[in-house]
Amino acid sequence: MSAVLPPESLTLPAVERISPFAALRRWLPGVGRLLLAWPVPLAVLLLWHIAARNEWIAPQVLPSPETVAATFVEALQSGELIENLRISLWRVFAGFGVGLVGGLLLGVAMGLSPTFKDYTYPLFKAFAQVPVLGWLPLLMLLVGIDEALKIILIAKASLVPIALNTFKGIQNVPTRYIEVARVFRFSRWQMLSKVVFPAALAPIWNGVRYGFTHAWLALVVVELLASSEGLGYMIVFGRQLFQLDVVLAAVVMVGAVGFVLDKLLALVETRLLRWRRAGF
Repeated sequence: MSAVLPPESLTLPAVERISPFAALRRWLPGVGRLLLAWPVPLAVLLLWHIAARNEWIAPQVLPSPETVAATFVEALQSGELIENLRISLWRVFAGFGVGLVGGLLLGVAMGLSPTFKDYTYPLFKAFAQVPVLGWLPLLMLLVGIDEALKIILIAKASLVPIALNTFKGIQNVPTRYIEVARVFRFSRWQMLSKVVFPAALAPIWNGVRYGFTHAWLALVVVELLASSEGLGYMIVFGRQLFQLDVVLAAVVMVGAVGFVLDKLLALVETRLLRWRRAGF
């Protein structure tokens, strides 16, 4: 005969599940991390406000936060900031798309074929060591300073981390996974689709995130040097006219958009890794 449980043992788990205190305990760590992220930015903003108010630095060099905010809102309302943002986003997504496809193909080829890796990896490492700006003079002579130049440089910036992380992820797939798949007589396609790529998904996606970060940074650099449109051009234009409020407004937009895009990629990563764990 089975033992009869006391009523308390039956009701306590249900009460705990619906208890507001249990929900509060689950949310507190996230709220704590969010609160910890605010003191330093607020302190910097306060120091900036005090420095501008007391004119520790000339207003022409360091405009006040209020002036920058007013310029930011004015640029938004006039459409200038949105139009330059649209152009910059088109460039970064176009270049990142090229770098993503090329990086994945190159990384997969090096990870799956030792012969291909032996031929291409040394050249790839040498290619990766040259920074984006190092290719600028040569590409300006070859393709000019139009959109092709910007897309090629952004693609190069994103291709390197994507290819490298894809290659390392495939190389580091645990051997026991491969051995189990061989025991089940998986075909080559089954081996890749059910074992290799799911096991390498985390480092591959890390490469995608790093690749997009590098693409965004390369975009700003390229637009600073060779562009007549975009957020980078706004920074250069404001500096040339000594309008530091315009420069800082564009910098704020660059940082905010980059932060939001990285958080979106992190959210996608969380969902992908949850699916990978469920699959295994």
